[in-house]
Amino acid sequence: MDPEFITYQKFNDVALANDLVELLDANNITYFLEEEAQSFNPAFSYTEGKEYVVKVRPEDFDQINDLLKQDADENIGEVEADYYLLNFTNAELMEVVTKADEWSGFDVQLARKLLAERGNAISDKEIEAIEEKRIEELKEPDARQTTWIIIGYLVSFLGGVFGVFIGWHLKNHKKTLPNGERVFEYSEQDRWHGTIIFYLSVVILVLSVIYRLKTEIPGF
Repeated sequence: MDPEFITYQKFNDVALANDLVELLDANNITYFLEEEAQSFNPAFSYTEGKEYVVKVRPEDFDQINDLLKQDADENIGEVEADYYLLNFTNAELMEVVTKADEWSGFDVQLARKLLAERGNAISDKEIEAIEEKRIEELKEPDARQTTWIIIGYLVSFLGGVFGVFIGWHLKNHKKTLPNGERVFEYSEQDRWHGTIIFYLSVVILVLSVIYRLKTEIPGF
């Protein structure tokens, strides 16, 4: 697959993934749909079950975001009377708008509509400012990974492959922003520790393999 393609969205339900795929097909946007048995998250834990990953080119993110907004606008009148957002307070609706990346396009547009009906309309210019602020917030590195740094150093001295993996993840892992931009997930200091853990683990792992070969294979 072309390395330029990155994850736009993940789904636990194939029907939801297909909804997005149909929209992309209708607008001639190239994509890849992949099925993953398990996924590794930044907390170093595995999620059971299948995930359906839609990958697109970073430069298409803004167009897709706009298409999803348009699609949500067209279906906004189809909301059911017991839809959960209808019971949200103004503060909760505002959180949906300010953290749009955590909600579906439909929910975001419905939240705007409900706020407007309650006398708290948000202009398109204000939405742009909110989106820019959110991007800057998401660019900030995740909280310090002190626990995993300590574990990484400990397992690296034991010569385990897990140390290599922890070091690589801390050093290289990136997150994708709503606009398609990719940034490092962890702070520069955590990435520095990740680099040390990675190379230390590799060196000790290689030395341990050589030692075992020497003890098990005569004349090695």
